[in-house]
Amino acid sequence: MIFVGLTIGGTIGSWIGAIMTGNNWFSLTSIMLGCVGSLIGIWAGYKVYRDYL
Repeated sequence: MIFVGLTIGGTIGSWIGAIMTGNNWFSLTSIMLGCVGSLIGIWAGYKVYRDYL
């Protein structure tokens, strides 16, 4: 579940960053939001694994 959270969180974070910078996937904003989304995804995956599996 942690890997799923990492993948989904990173993708969503990068996507939001790309939308904010005019569809530029390699901007600093997109990369930073991808990192933040990945960390949130790791946390969410851990919570799901711990509480439900």
